[in-house]
Amino acid sequence: MKTLDSSFTVQTPEGIEFALHPAGLFIRGCAWAIDAVFSWLAIIAVTVIALYMTQVFGRWLFFLVYFAIDWFYHIFCELAFHGQSPGKRILGLRVVKSDGSPVTPGASFLRNVLRFADVFMLLNLVALLCISFSTGFRRIGDWAGDTLVVYSGSHEAFRRSLAWIAAVPVVSPPRALSWEEKQAILMFAHRYPLLGPARAGEIARDYAAALRGNAEDGAADYLLGIAHKLSGDAL
Repeated sequence: MKTLDSSFTVQTPEGIEFALHPAGLFIRGCAWAIDAVFSWLAIIAVTVIALYMTQVFGRWLFFLVYFAIDWFYHIFCELAFHGQSPGKRILGLRVVKSDGSPVTPGASFLRNVLRFADVFMLLNLVALLCISFSTGFRRIGDWAGDTLVVYSGSHEAFRRSLAWIAAVPVVSPPRALSWEEKQAILMFAHRYPLLGPARAGEIARDYAAALRGNAEDGAADYLLGIAHKLSGDAL
């Protein structure tokens, strides 16, 4: 069996490496137990409310809310609270993409919908084996969604690497950006200090031209300005 916690080296497309620290079986199990308590408290609260309603309506309301909490509790928390459910937040964990970027809606949906495979026959044996023996301590849902559960401290250090961007003038994007475009720009900003001006300009030129319709000098500064605007909400 692997050691309970080990670093996970990620290499960006530019060949830059940084380390994330995936959470092992024990601490993930504790986070799952805390979240189970929170979800059942919510279900109990709904049950109490349903008792004050008509018998038929109350019963259907209970089943609908039970289904919503059971299937979408983790998805809602991961997207609303930057990869952290209450259990993960208490224990200092966070769900991220395998490249260190914030978890996307599609990735969160896949990793949580496949929880049924991890708890087959209510034994949690599949999840236990996958987390214990896989690279990055991933369960089936993590492999499908290309996600990792990491210690939040390592992700926060990754996030703080953007502190310098406060000195870059803010640039508003010329149009609404997709989630993937936002993440690409933010990841470029994270890597910028390690790239050097020449390499950063080369990487930024084509994408900046696609956004603003020309390939003038200053493409890297243009993307960094957009990253400055995005960084407050997306990270």
